[in-house]
Amino acid sequence: MNQLPAVAVVILNWNGRDMLNRFLPSVLKSRYDNLRIILGDNASTDDSVDFVRSRFPEVEILENRLNYGYAGGYNALLERVEADYFVLLNSDVEVPENWIAPVVAAMEADDTVAAAQPKIKAYKDRSRFEYAGAAGGFIDRFGYTFCRGRIFNVEETDHGQYDASGEVFWASGAAFFIKSKYWRATGGFDADLFAHMEEIDLCWRLKNRGLKVLYVAESQVFHVGGATLQKDNPFKTYLNFRNNLMIMQKNLPAASAGWLLFLRMWIDFAAWWQFLLTGKPKLTLAVSRAHWHFLRAMRKTAAKREKHAWPLLQHRGVYHGSIVWDFFLRGKKKFSALLKF
Repeated sequence: MNQLPAVAVVILNWNGRDMLNRFLPSVLKSRYDNLRIILGDNASTDDSVDFVRSRFPEVEILENRLNYGYAGGYNALLERVEADYFVLLNSDVEVPENWIAPVVAAMEADDTVAAAQPKIKAYKDRSRFEYAGAAGGFIDRFGYTFCRGRIFNVEETDHGQYDASGEVFWASGAAFFIKSKYWRATGGFDADLFAHMEEIDLCWRLKNRGLKVLYVAESQVFHVGGATLQKDNPFKTYLNFRNNLMIMQKNLPAASAGWLLFLRMWIDFAAWWQFLLTGKPKLTLAVSRAHWHFLRAMRKTAAKREKHAWPLLQHRGVYHGSIVWDFFLRGKKKFSALLKF
């Protein structure tokens, strides 16, 4: 009988003792016969590493010398891990016993599938989709990202409406499955992003190489979300706006990147005004900083452009309309209301 593909679940930790105590036991109950569970520590200053070593001795521990952020932290850790599949799992995710096998089976069925995610639901209200991933990630023609089951700040109740597995544009970093050969072929995450949207950038690079990204509804996990940075945190806002522009510059063809980035920055200006008029000056400043730092880094980012970048609308998982226009002006709050795919 053929052996199951080797899977390494790697949890990146930074001062997360409470989350590890709360959620690591569910990960250790995972039913999969060729599995390693690894805690990758990003130079924590609390006692989380010693806690795991004493409380959960079956967990392997790898330590980074410095806090390299989410992207750089995983890059450094996965250089030291051998497996057929890497599963990058947030420390604030609860998993059922049989969450790994359905995703691996779906990925094994097609060699061109490089990455995937399960259904991601809210830990605190399990009837609803969770913000970071929901039922798979999509992107609109102007580079704005959203999820099936979550558009901007509206999270849908799961009535089984997105129970069909299939190809998406990006898979969530909260529970991110990737074949190790494709992780190594692409160089993993872009460490310059530090945190937020690094998984979208990686999925976009995979797609530019003719590979696929899947959503697998037969598996589901439950995510707390916001354990590191809350949704309205200015630093998170800064990273999201800056990184979104950076990944567009990297992954769009040179012929279309310039005018799309120009349009995108003007659309961002609407968000700048919204933050200002709703009494959120720190978020307004975060958008300004994001644009300034993106412009300063344009030459460096341009050097990373994919050599065979496809026009955005040629990819699967792209919304051909404007999600900003449809959500805020046309009142389309649910993925099922969108028609322009």
